[in-house]
Amino acid sequence: MNKVELLAPAGDLEKLKIAIDYGADAVYLAGELFGLRAGAKNFTIEEMEEGVAYVHRRKKKVHLTLNIFAHNYDFEELERYLDQIAHIPFDAFIISDAGIISLVMEKLPHMEIHLSTQANTTNYKTAEFWHRQGVKRVVLGREMSLEEIRTTREKLSPDMELEAFVHGAMCISYSGRCLMSNFMTERGANQGLCAHPCRYKYALMEEKRPGEYFPVEEDDRGTYIFNSKDLCMIEHIPELIEAGLASLKIEGRMKSVFYVATVVRAYRQAIDAYYADPKGWRFDPQWMAELRKVSNRHFTKGFYFNKPRNVDQNYESSAYYREFTFVGLVLDYDPETKIATVEQRNKINAGDQVEVFGPGDVCFTQTISDMTDQEGNPIDSAPHAQQVVKIPMAQPVGKNFMVRRRVSCYN
Repeated sequence: MNKVELLAPAGDLEKLKIAIDYGADAVYLAGELFGLRAGAKNFTIEEMEEGVAYVHRRKKKVHLTLNIFAHNYDFEELERYLDQIAHIPFDAFIISDAGIISLVMEKLPHMEIHLSTQANTTNYKTAEFWHRQGVKRVVLGREMSLEEIRTTREKLSPDMELEAFVHGAMCISYSGRCLMSNFMTERGANQGLCAHPCRYKYALMEEKRPGEYFPVEEDDRGTYIFNSKDLCMIEHIPELIEAGLASLKIEGRMKSVFYVATVVRAYRQAIDAYYADPKGWRFDPQWMAELRKVSNRHFTKGFYFNKPRNVDQNYESSAYYREFTFVGLVLDYDPETKIATVEQRNKINAGDQVEVFGPGDVCFTQTISDMTDQEGNPIDSAPHAQQVVKIPMAQPVGKNFMVRRRVSCYN
């Protein structure tokens, strides 16, 4: 059985390594040019080389995004860019613009092409067209239902792959092609500079009453009428796989390493449980409990089962909800002393009750009984960003394990 690919975001080199370590089969990333997440740190050419080598040593894949919609003035620089990265053995390029596809095929004829969700593929005829142009995989529009995906899969050649987003932020605009950002802030969403105006606070104003604002909802804080909940399909792994998808994609190149590790880990467990016993697969509520521990806007199933309704929008706030905060990343562990070297990511106090987790199903709760600095001096807290501390561990841990604390436990 060909296993479905779990595809994770990599906004920088650290996130790439975390995604792979926590169970992703492939990652997608952007260089410093021509991706759609200019706000992410992204990769220098040297970091791309290191990242691809790291992934390939583990027999996994790297997809490079080149998914802006290009203007004439982009192509001269794009040609130079392709020459600069031609030696890096990426497994595929993710592209939305037909002109960029054409240029890549000319300059890198052996490169596998994946069509970005930005290209708005929502039917099998469009997928057939792109297959004839040499595209290997289509990242389907998020507006497609599971039934439409099944039908599309049935009508396509077996060597044409389909990929779909299964988790992460949803855009108010069709397949992410937003003009609001450009209009309101002069930051082009289709050039990688989206200002996320769908998260802004809105009110209603009648044209003959300028300056008099009416909340759209009965709420004195205003309303967030464009603010979608986050997509989450972890309860429906069998339906996704059996619909014929080749890749399940997680959104979030601008999210934290904590987000990447937690979400990848949960989906890895759910997917592996399916392949271990497809007919006996049962949703484990613990997977959802894990996903709620990272920042989210509550969850929706998007368009998979029906068109989104009012319950799929969050009218109350554009803020994130979270149950836990990420407080530390394990850099090293001494099995004899049972002490971990931890890099602080949020303030840690001696006496805090924390959860420690790593790849697979390793997860345990403990109290930080004591803590020292790098020189072994006892300390009560680690308030400084990326401060390195030593913490005794209740169970063995490894490099890149994570320490988190329930938000309500910290004042």
